[in-house]
Amino acid sequence: MKKTVTWVLIADGAQARVLEHTGPGKGLKQVEGLDWAIEPLQAQEIVSDRPGSKSGGGSYGGGMTPKTDPVEHRETEFVKAVAATLDRQKQQGKFDRLVIAAAPIALGDLRKAISPAVRKTVVAELNKDLTNLPTAQLDQHFEGIIAA
Repeated sequence: MKKTVTWVLIADGAQARVLEHTGPGKGLKQVEGLDWAIEPLQAQEIVSDRPGSKSGGGSYGGGMTPKTDPVEHRETEFVKAVAATLDRQKQQGKFDRLVIAAAPIALGDLRKAISPAVRKTVVAELNKDLTNLPTAQLDQHFEGIIAA
């Protein structure tokens, strides 16, 4: 009988990692090659253009104001890339079930970005940012979901 492989995705808008659970009492182990991070940036670091002004002090309206927050856009693209990787891994049969623990905004972005095939494997979602916790401390957050 094939063992059921459960993956746990821990994510926020700038970092993510996948841990694997292969059975009760076996704990969680990092899946090699499935951890990501982007340098978190503030909006002022990305957008440097300020609206233009005319020499008299009045405002011109010549500067460009971004339609979307660049930081938010960058984090959304990051989450989409993570979701695409999960989809490829699912197609290769690497996991059977998925638990997602993500910061609130990242969780919403993930819900939109994951494919229908991956969505079918989701057995639980935690609206928590656990990205900065060591792997050894994660077990307690999944009590009742998986027997780590």
